[in-house]
Amino acid sequence: MLFDTHVHLNAEQFDEDLEEVLSRAREAGVEKMVVVGFDRPTINRAMELIDQYDFLYAAIGWHPVDAIDMNDEDLVWIEELSQHPKVVAIGEMGLDYHWDKSPKDVQKEVFRKQIQLAKKVKLPIVIHNREATQDIVDILREEGAEEVGGIMHCFSGSPEIAQECVEMNFYISLGGPVTFKNAKKPKDVAREIPLEKLLIETDCPYLAPHPYRGKRNEPAYVKLVAEQIAELKEVSLEEVEKITTENAIKLFNIN
Repeated sequence: MLFDTHVHLNAEQFDEDLEEVLSRAREAGVEKMVVVGFDRPTINRAMELIDQYDFLYAAIGWHPVDAIDMNDEDLVWIEELSQHPKVVAIGEMGLDYHWDKSPKDVQKEVFRKQIQLAKKVKLPIVIHNREATQDIVDILREEGAEEVGGIMHCFSGSPEIAQECVEMNFYISLGGPVTFKNAKKPKDVAREIPLEKLLIETDCPYLAPHPYRGKRNEPAYVKLVAEQIAELKEVSLEEVEKITTENAIKLFNIN
């Protein structure tokens, strides 16, 4: 049994063939998935999907790239939707210094507000980090994010930073890049961070693992991530599947 902790099945890339995509995922052994909404349209679609499919759950929040577009009404709306029994996390949230659509100070403010909201509604958080590692770690500390914990989604940092995050009550989630030939950091993280603190994800339709790199990603491919981690850790695939699934069920508080 596999648990893909970060999918964007609410993306337009899946409009034409969602049923087939879900069918392939189930055949590959993917029994649960978390659909991530990060703005009004994607959150609305995520909510539709979790009502439609019993094996889908949602994380809802506001993406840092679009922080400039968020207002207090959006935050209230996310809080209301978070009462849905299948909303299991707040996010993805965080900082993204690669794109300059939203000024850094605006991103930080929106990030802090969402951490505060997550603590209020007692849900874990999903962290998006691009080229902003130190600021993310500092804000998580300052806001007491360890109270709710969460996921460092598609982690690309060093094993040392990963360990810091683990100590703050976060799981480290690895996706397609761990399968890339020259991706040294994710491979080192997979080797060094205990399996009890790892999650797996696709971030589909993005970041497809080898040998599908550059193509549309989909949840069935999360098995390739699990296989790579098993190889790096020199344990069985079954063990990686079992423990990462248990980790996700525990974090998301799924009965």
